Amino acid sequence: MNIAALEPTIVWEHFQTLCDIPRPSKHEAALRDYLKGWAELRGLETVVDKAGNLIVRKAATPGMEDRVGVVLQGHLDMVCQANTGTVHDFFNDPIRPVLKDGWLIAENTTLGADNGIGVALGLAVLTSDDIAHGPVEVLMTLDEEAGMGGALGLEPGLLQGRMLINIDTEEWGEFYMGCAGGIDVNARRSYQSQPLPAGFEVRQLTVSGLVGGHSGADIHLGRGNANKVLIRLLRELETVTDLRVVSFNGGTARNALAREAFAVVAYPAADGDKLAARLDAFQALMRFELAGVDEGVSIAANLASASEVLAPADQQAIFRALHAAPHGVKRMSQRVGGVVETSNNLGVISIADGKVFTNLMVRSLLDSGFQNLASEIVGLFQLAGFEVETEGGYPGWAPNPASPLLALFQQVYRQQFGADSGVQVIHAGLECGIIGAKYPQMDMVSFGPNIRGAHAPGERVEVASVGKAWQLLQAVLAAVPARA
Repeated sequence: MNIAALEPTIVWEHFQTLCDIPRPSKHEAALRDYLKGWAELRGLETVVDKAGNLIVRKAATPGMEDRVGVVLQGHLDMVCQANTGTVHDFFNDPIRPVLKDGWLIAENTTLGADNGIGVALGLAVLTSDDIAHGPVEVLMTLDEEAGMGGALGLEPGLLQGRMLINIDTEEWGEFYMGCAGGIDVNARRSYQSQPLPAGFEVRQLTVSGLVGGHSGADIHLGRGNANKVLIRLLRELETVTDLRVVSFNGGTARNALAREAFAVVAYPAADGDKLAARLDAFQALMRFELAGVDEGVSIAANLASASEVLAPADQQAIFRALHAAPHGVKRMSQRVGGVVETSNNLGVISIADGKVFTNLMVRSLLDSGFQNLASEIVGLFQLAGFEVETEGGYPGWAPNPASPLLALFQQVYRQQFGADSGVQVIHAGLECGIIGAKYPQMDMVSFGPNIRGAHAPGERVEVASVGKAWQLLQAVLAAVPARA
């Protein structure tokens, strides 16, 4: 469809560009360079910092030169996920969404509304010649989804504004004043292989049909994690047959709940009927346990081939550790009601060719919270002979209920829409905490339109809420106070 024909066209024309130019994490340079050239053709000042982030500056409209400078911030990259059987090359193919019941949706891939809509709103401000605003900078960071690399590399002293509007949350009418920090735990191990025992049958076990979702924003919903489901299945099968693992592959993104996982296994052919019965019973159990959130979970077993299996001692050590590894909510916040404080996502597992790799993403509203849970996970995998490292640690964004920018957003929202807005702290990681550490005097708020299913195929954005977000953003920029 022609996305640019949606209203407001000044926003959607830019989202069309973001759908047309591929932008996986760490591969945003083509899009960034295009936007840099676009801005310079409009006579706007551009800066690319050492981390590759793009800053575009627009002068105040006449008469508003004395207003506080505002930074509009979003990230260029997107999570790339596709349903099994969907042929889509995220490095070369454009995203092609459809319009359904007022929502723009990518039916079999991620859409990139996270954070393409936020970037498009910022670019619309740069485009418009008829809105009132003080000095504006649009900061477009890289690599947010794969480790916050752009924000971590942002240079202090570059940003001139004193208020930052992060447009990277997904609940219209809610303003965010705090978020979780986090860190990645990467565990690696080698293993020995043995020849496939005589008389063994080989099958690929598949866990699929799970909803998936954002490992921060959706972690509290109790959805299934395909990695944990399949590991649990393997441990159960070990109790009824001489199960030997050939390989394991589950999850595709550190910050997405694993929707699918695959294990090639071998077992005595004489145990085939017993194994099939156990698989049926396990599928029924999972659908019962996940009723209301993920009852579409499916367990399949298809014939496969293999010549080698993991040595028994290595198999035991590896899968005991993975089975014991935490996933889900660790602790709810005692400071902010109804908000997850600390969690972990067992996001990616790969076991093949003598090598094991797993990534776990730990989040917490408290820096000490993610540091402690990460330390526990490191200790667990070290006991199983893994080499473990932590990387990409970033601070949380401490809530400031007295924020003048938050008060301004609440006031303008009430004036524009005749209702009160909500205020939240989000368990997902935003770049505000990292930017705030580099610019400690920066007053920050995050908002956005309604987006559902971020980080999973079927991601969608409500078109009407994008129009409302554009209306609000214009009104807030016009109401920014003069510098003290």
